Amino acid sequence: MKKFFATALAVAGVQTLLTAAAFGQKTVSIAFGDFDHWVVREIQESGAIGGELKRIYEIGPDDTLRGDEPYHRSPRSPWGTSNVLAKMNGITKCSATVIPERRNNGRCARMDTRLETVKVLGMMNISVLASGSIFLGDMIEPIKDTKNPQAKLNQGIPFTERPVALVMDYKYRTDGSPNRIRATGFGAQKTVAGPDCADVILLLQHRWEDAEGNVYARRVATAVERITTNTPNWVNGHTVVIRYGDLTKNPASYRAEEMGLLDGERAYWCRNSHGRMVPIHEVGWSPDNEQPTHLILQFSSSHGGAYVGTVGNSFWVDNVKLKY
Repeated sequence: MKKFFATALAVAGVQTLLTAAAFGQKTVSIAFGDFDHWVVREIQESGAIGGELKRIYEIGPDDTLRGDEPYHRSPRSPWGTSNVLAKMNGITKCSATVIPERRNNGRCARMDTRLETVKVLGMMNISVLASGSIFLGDMIEPIKDTKNPQAKLNQGIPFTERPVALVMDYKYRTDGSPNRIRATGFGAQKTVAGPDCADVILLLQHRWEDAEGNVYARRVATAVERITTNTPNWVNGHTVVIRYGDLTKNPASYRAEEMGLLDGERAYWCRNSHGRMVPIHEVGWSPDNEQPTHLILQFSSSHGGAYVGTVGNSFWVDNVKLKY
């Protein structure tokens, strides 16, 4: 394993999450996982699409940033969002699918599935399905095209612990449509069979990098839940069990589409030691008791991959913790 990963683990893993062992706690809050603190970004969109001053939000220490510069998250916050600054064909456009919303005396994260449309006479006429998502990692800005969307997300943070469950508060709204749509910005919208749902994904990986900068991983543990029904009232302290080892050994509870190893077109991406974005090739399941090196955690208002979902879906999340 390259020195890059060892150094990142020693620094970022300790700074990002409190350790349960050190403090004798049963549950540990992920930094900024109460979603009470947000960065406000004020960005002027191009005059060709109206020149509106847009506000988009990131999860981190309270701050206001002005101007159309790419966002780099604070080292104090591990969170990225699907909110993006896009610059395509000379047009500056913002997408805001994640916003803070008041809850009791604090705030929560709200994720919405929306259809983002950009029309410039004689230059551009595209509509893109954008689902709201928050995740541990970074969005690579500015977005310059709609190709290979996973390559624009640096997924996961260094992490060496073995929690037993994810704990969160949530609520979810969907209209119950029997099918979804796929809108990539090019060509006509397509119907995708099956109803939409909110996605909760937690993966523990043991990663390494070869001499050419390719990144590989074994899957240490998995926790996946799809929320399918309207829950207008908050569900507090909801627990998603983290399962370790080779899930295929329990075929009765194994669902390949949701829980299977990720490679090829389904692979998540990360930034390697050379600073390049590369796919994470999941090549197998970890042996018992292998220590993870990275934690992937993502919440999304729609499932089925990029550009697929039901417009109008909303997913609220609050108080994200790990249980030991």
